[in-house]
Amino acid sequence: MSDDAKGRPATDNKAPETNGTAPADPFAGFSIDFGGGESAGPSAPISFTPLAAEATTAPVVRPAPGGPDKDAAGERDETRTNVMIIGSGPAGLTAAIYAARANLEPIVLAGAVPGGQLMITSDVENYPGFPDGILGPDLMAKFREQAERFGTRIVDVDVDRVDLSERPFRIWARGIEYRADSVIVATGASALWLGLESETRLRGRGVSACATCDGFFFRDKEIAVVGGGDTALEEATYLTRFANKVHLFHRREAFRASKIMVDRAVAHPKIEIHMNTAVDEVLGDAKVQGLRLRDTETDELRDVAMEGLFVAIGYRPNTEVFRDWLEVDDKGYLVVHDETGSKIDGVFIAGDVHDHRYRQAVTAAGDGCKAAIDAERWLESEGITEASTATAW
Repeated sequence: MSDDAKGRPATDNKAPETNGTAPADPFAGFSIDFGGGESAGPSAPISFTPLAAEATTAPVVRPAPGGPDKDAAGERDETRTNVMIIGSGPAGLTAAIYAARANLEPIVLAGAVPGGQLMITSDVENYPGFPDGILGPDLMAKFREQAERFGTRIVDVDVDRVDLSERPFRIWARGIEYRADSVIVATGASALWLGLESETRLRGRGVSACATCDGFFFRDKEIAVVGGGDTALEEATYLTRFANKVHLFHRREAFRASKIMVDRAVAHPKIEIHMNTAVDEVLGDAKVQGLRLRDTETDELRDVAMEGLFVAIGYRPNTEVFRDWLEVDDKGYLVVHDETGSKIDGVFIAGDVHDHRYRQAVTAAGDGCKAAIDAERWLESEGITEASTATAW
């Protein structure tokens, strides 16, 4: 059966006559429309009309299909859902696609600046399916379009607070209370920046916070990494695969990184380390052309030519509103139980809000898929929704 198969009551349940008799038709009252088209949405549950032999018996009682609460007029309650997804990066929107195709009519609270880290990424060349690459904002627009195609409602608001003490869970955003039987937290993590106007202006034009994402674009160039922790030294080492020279700037006298990472960077012939050095400004108009450096001991300034800058001073997981309810680790990231679960039944976690190892769009999207499947199965196990007769996966 097609994912988009829709069952509809037959318009004529009378079986054709043969030699003056009317043999029982085992499929009377059952039809399947394999059509789709531009307006095709999430699969509807197959519907039946009673067979002729059942007409004189008591009607068959069937469970009502899952879905958000309806008001007295049968209209969808726009603040009530089976699955509330908080966050609209690759994890959140992938979860929305899967949940919507499972007929759960999810609501996504996308944030006031939706789309996640890819919205500040220029060329994305490592996401499968785009051999020529794609701009980060364009990729996220496609994610969003696909989620909306299947009936996802997306609201571009930040979440103010949540109450996960009982079901339905309650979420407030811009003065509106939303209620959900399950929640997928996919709020991601934000890169920490230096706070320079020039850094902001040149993001995606030579300034980056992801060596894995953007290192390829700096082949045979002279570039810089700023930071003093394991992330900075790891990024610097990784970038030596592409750049002909990597300068590592750290504003302190000693690194915070582990000894093995420091030793590896010090020994690498392509890495030059500059201690007690801060980046005060990124130079260039349309792209990075240099850096203004400051000696943190003497305050002496100097300008150096440079073709790229990677800021590796850490990430901040977007977990503020969940800290009173969910477990966080020593770095502030949410703690996952059994792939996507949390310590609260019905609350699931996906993407960079818990993953500080990979931080890739494709791994976040995989997390979103898993969280949506786990949420659907949990809703079925709790009797909140009925099991789908035609799987959406």
